[in-house]
Amino acid sequence: MSRHCLNCDGSAALTRFENEVATIEHAGLSAIVENLSGWRCAACDEVEFDADSAARYAASGDALVLRDRERQRKELRRIRRKLGLTQVAAARLTGGGHNAFSRYERGEAVPLPAVANLFRLLDKHPELLKELG
Repeated sequence: MSRHCLNCDGSAALTRFENEVATIEHAGLSAIVENLSGWRCAACDEVEFDADSAARYAASGDALVLRDRERQRKELRRIRRKLGLTQVAAARLTGGGHNAFSRYERGEAVPLPAVANLFRLLDKHPELLKELG
């Protein structure tokens, strides 16, 4: 029985591939996943991994997301300390709850991109902090 591509509304057949290598990228980080197997659509290039390959591909992607979160966590803490702000003061500055920065810095919550961008800007231009006070 042949497999058909659901992305092409079932009109194109999938062909089997084995032992391929893929590079996953997230937020400037990358990981290589080897020995991937599954099916590929010749019409639209959609890929359907077999169960083992799908699990390893997903795990590699998840690991990149966790590495990025760790990097963000450390970056926010470093910048907050550089600016001489307490966690409570940093949370007030960004409109977060009283323990928002504590949760960001422990990796229990992910800050909104606007919060991360504000702190990156203040890292480069700390003199702007007095404008926000």
